[in-house]
Amino acid sequence: MYLEFLNRQREKSRMERMLQSNKSEFVCIYGRRRCGKSRLLREVLSNENTVYYTADEREAPLQRASLATEIARILPAFDLVTYPDWEALLGRFWQDAPCGVALAIDEFPFLVNASPELPSLLQKCYDKSQERVIKLIFCGSSQTMMHGLVLDASAPLLGRATEIIKLDALKAGWIKTGLAIDNNEDALTAYTLWGGIPRYWELAADYPTIWEAYQHLVLDSMGVLHQEPERLLHEDLRDPAQAISILALIGQGCHRLSEVAGRLGKPASSLSRPFNKLIELGLVYKDVPFNSNPKKNKQTLYKISDRFLSTWYKFVLPNRSLLERGIIEPVIQSIKNNFRQHLAASWEELVRESIPYLKSNKLQWSPANRWWGTSLEHSQIEIDVVAQSLDGSTLLCGETKLSLAGENVERIFFELERKSRILPFSCNYKKIVHFIFVSDLKGAPVSVADFRVINAEQVLEALRHE
Repeated sequence: MYLEFLNRQREKSRMERMLQSNKSEFVCIYGRRRCGKSRLLREVLSNENTVYYTADEREAPLQRASLATEIARILPAFDLVTYPDWEALLGRFWQDAPCGVALAIDEFPFLVNASPELPSLLQKCYDKSQERVIKLIFCGSSQTMMHGLVLDASAPLLGRATEIIKLDALKAGWIKTGLAIDNNEDALTAYTLWGGIPRYWELAADYPTIWEAYQHLVLDSMGVLHQEPERLLHEDLRDPAQAISILALIGQGCHRLSEVAGRLGKPASSLSRPFNKLIELGLVYKDVPFNSNPKKNKQTLYKISDRFLSTWYKFVLPNRSLLERGIIEPVIQSIKNNFRQHLAASWEELVRESIPYLKSNKLQWSPANRWWGTSLEHSQIEIDVVAQSLDGSTLLCGETKLSLAGENVERIFFELERKSRILPFSCNYKKIVHFIFVSDLKGAPVSVADFRVINAEQVLEALRHE
């Protein structure tokens, strides 16, 4: 199923401004595979005065011939010449291209792999093109290479880019629209399984239920997403074995650097670089207590950022041997039986993501974290959600629950208020506000109306921000 174009208005507006400008432009678009980069190009580029070429892994002469064919759509007979090298092809294009033409190369890293000289040649051509209006657009899934081509100090194209657009995953608030889901419980389950990658949503939309989609696309050894994590890492890492091992251990509950190092039999210092690389790629994040320095805090935990990867490493990887033998039903039943705790952790993370976009008492909030540690009473406490207002006057403390059915709401609030008063930094704020964030209000006691309760509808709506 082909999904409607969701929540890329800022990127689309910047691209449209660039295309309408009366000067040469150079745009770099990057982000992990399947996040919608090619779709963005298709949305903003017209067929007129545009050369759109998708590179692949063939040898350079074949790539030049294919690009020449695309150029011939706006420059007739351009493909009747055999170009001996990239300098000859690019030189003629820059000489004959009509004013304002856009040259968009998708999967640009493939071209560079075959022809490392290409960035330097393009830099020379682009520098000459300031007398004429030509738009260059490069797009790629290898975040490492795209970053290196434009932002590294040694990159030939350093400083030339007029737009650098990193396309991130879609926020959870869009999944109800993307998968035509009516209820919040299914939306949270779907987002925990698929994360925010639009292509995964498109594939899942072809199945009647969320779990059928997961079974056929992920659990089945012939499913198109069965080996997706390995493919993802192979695009950005020459030797992904160590990264795969780290993600596998984090997914199974090893959240401290020392734990991972111990399981791998390596000194912790040797893992700093691969951990930082996974953080740079947006696959892992540091979970540190609110108001602490991530670089200095010894309590730092490492978590998988992406919901799809988190679920895959928790449930799919440990069962790969069974799945390769086609034993799927017991595995999917086991996942369903143990999914609630995983869903609760995902809900807690979504709540924290939503805090900067929630408005309460006319206040806006900074990004939220958990807090755990030693209280003023020397007891060990933990609070799920902690954030401060942007003006620094108010502290928000929150508890997350999947459901309030059978819960004593008064007791939850009393305990939350008690813990917030004994936080080591609570005296720094004029006011403390308290919230319970509940995924499902079915079966909640009537008295819930008397308390500050925020439900999944409000959280998902906050995560639909542009």
